[in-house]
Parts: sequence; structure tokens; C-alpha cells
Amino acid sequence: MTKFSERIGKTESVKNLQIEFIDEDLINGLWNMVKIFILDRISRDSQYNGMSDFDHFSKLMWHRFLKLPIDTIPEYDFQTEKFIRNKFFNDEWFEVYDILEFLSKLKITNVDTHDFIEATNNLLEREFSGYRFVDGLIAPISNSMEINEIEEAIGQVNYFTSLNGANVHLTNALSKLSDKKNPDYRNSIKESISAVETTCRIITGENTLGKALNKLETIGLNIDTQLKAGFDKIYAYTNNKENGIRHAIIEKHKNPDFNEAKYMIVASSAFINYLVGKCKTLGIKIN
Repeated sequence: MTKFSERIGKTESVKNLQIEFIDEDLINGLWNMVKIFILDRISRDSQYNGMSDFDHFSKLMWHRFLKLPIDTIPEYDFQTEKFIRNKFFNDEWFEVYDILEFLSKLKITNVDTHDFIEATNNLLEREFSGYRFVDGLIAPISNSMEINEIEEAIGQVNYFTSLNGANVHLTNALSKLSDKKNPDYRNSIKESISAVETTCRIITGENTLGKALNKLETIGLNIDTQLKAGFDKIYAYTNNKENGIRHAIIEKHKNPDFNEAKYMIVASSAFINYLVGKCKTLGIKIN
């Protein structure tokens, strides 16, 4: 649920996809995951050998991850945790993900790494991070090229007055995808395909995407038959009554997820960039 301050526009609820940085909200959330699912679940009680599970964890971290002499481990557990916390908050963004990967592989009593990974992935999605745990490793679910496609497309359609509508659709698609409190994947997809439809209709003067795609060749903008058919099928996907993207939601429907919405905005942005680029090359005017 969005905060009052976000609903009235006093604070931002939308953020950029976090590829090579971690903002304050995300780093705080990630540390909370480490505290709740890892550190607070490791027993500090001594076992028969005089060592606690936390002692065992500390030696593992110093030896295998930090690569530091184990006799530099602080005397008290709270000092050890403080050392790890300082490192977590002061390291580079990619080193934070290194720590998370290491912790996800721990095999210590009372620590459920499956819960840790699941909760962390939920947080990463909520805070619009460009990474997720995939098969036990932190992996990118986006890259700088995809981000550049979106940013370039928004810039392209903002440049031409007649494409202001497409700019609104793309901006809305990104906002609905990146809203950290209440992401709206279904309507993000709808806005993405609407940006393509608006662009094609402005270029050709037709009133539907299907007609516009067919008319592109008549104005000199030749598109490979398979490429055009491919985008026709993408448009058909958004018209599928089962997903309720461009239709009323029926009782049995499929909910699109982040990956589908991200794919759609990247694909739509790339197609818009392609169309505008072809128009520039061929001297086709876009008012």
C-alpha cells in the first residue's frame, strides 16, 4: 500500500531499475533479510566443544569469504556482527551481492537458506533491483543495453511533438513497472504496447496497429515479414482475454509477472527505436 505522502505526490514511489547501484531503501532491506533470516537464527550458545554455532559461522566467514586470519575475529559476538554490518553498508554494491551469495550457501542449524533466498528475491523485486537469486546465484534480470533501449525510446518519442502520446504511454509503462509499493504489471504491458500502437499510427495515419503495420511498406518503410508477424503476435498476446491486459478481467485469468512486463517494455522500446531510426534514415518525416 502506498504512503499518504506518495499518493499526494510529495515523495516518490517510482524509482529507476537498480543495475550498478543499491539505494538506501534496498541496502536497509537487504540487511534486514540478513538479520532476520541468518544472523538472528544462529545460536550463540556454546556446544559440547566449547564453540557455538555463531563461532562456527564466524570462522567460516573469516576463512572462506573475508580471507582474513581467524584470530582477528572479535572476542564478542556483537562485535563480530558489528564488523559484518559495517562491511555490508560500506562495501561496493557488487560486494554486497557477494555477501548475500555466501550467506545463501550456509549450512548451519536453524538457518533456512531457502526462506532467505525467497524473502530476498521478494525484496529485490519490490525495490526494483536488476538482480535476483537464480539457482543459488545472484544473476542479472536486466542489463544496461535494455535500460538504454527504454531511455532512448522515451527520448525519441519526446523529441517529436506528434509522438507525445507515445511518450506518455512509455513513461506510464515504466512507472507502473517500477512502483516499489504497488507494481501494476498488467497495465504496464498495456501501456507498452499502446506506445508502439501510437507510434505506428502517427507514422502511417492508420487507426489500428494491425493496419499501421501493414501500411508501413507503402510509405517506404520495409520491415521483414517475420519481424512484422512477430510484433503482430505480441499485439495478439495483449488482446488475449485470458490475461485481461486489453480486456476486462475474467474469472479465470493469468496474471502477468515482472518478467513479462519487463520484456514488453524493452521489446516495445526497441521496436519504437527501430521505427524512428528507419524513418530518419529514409527521410520519412515525423512531425
